[in-house]
Amino acid sequence: MRMNDTYLDKAYSPREIDGTRRLYDAWSPTYEAEIIANGYAAPARCAEALADFVEDTATPVLDFGCGTGLSGLALRKAGFQTIDGMDMSPEMLAQAKEKDVYRTLTLIEGDAPVTGSYGAIAAVGVIGTGEAPISIFDRLLQMLDHGGKLTFSLNDHALADPVNTSRINEWLDCGAARLLFMEYGDHLPEIDIRSNVYVIEKA
Repeated sequence: MRMNDTYLDKAYSPREIDGTRRLYDAWSPTYEAEIIANGYAAPARCAEALADFVEDTATPVLDFGCGTGLSGLALRKAGFQTIDGMDMSPEMLAQAKEKDVYRTLTLIEGDAPVTGSYGAIAAVGVIGTGEAPISIFDRLLQMLDHGGKLTFSLNDHALADPVNTSRINEWLDCGAARLLFMEYGDHLPEIDIRSNVYVIEKA
């Protein structure tokens, strides 16, 4: 990987949806090499946390923002058998398809509504500055069945913005969702970025 192929220094800058898609399309050839080299820990942390709270691992799981499929591989390793993926980058989805862990792969088109119904959803490294806005958290919980579980991560950049944690607390404080698990730990340890991993149950 050439130095000018690195993108992590660009990933956490604010941008519009189309800019995010272009970034990840361009990053796709070197994405896995770069984040694995930096110790990307969130996929395994999220998958293992979700598996602790989902009794039936045959439950279909939506891997939202699946990228090249690293989170899908982690979900499969944690025991989940039926995994659907969604992402906004066609180049990333092409790599995810090669991993042969997904039942379906869906391209998210711009601001088009995201639909579906699931008993479990994972959104690994999806919400935050330069990524999806916290409003997607609402949509993911709306897609969950009652009693369904959502796992996601908020890295240090996302945790620094109080809007993100405030939106989560709105759901928890009114009883619409229940916090099952929260743990602060490694995200990209080689560049000293950590994250909270959450599991939330929809009421």
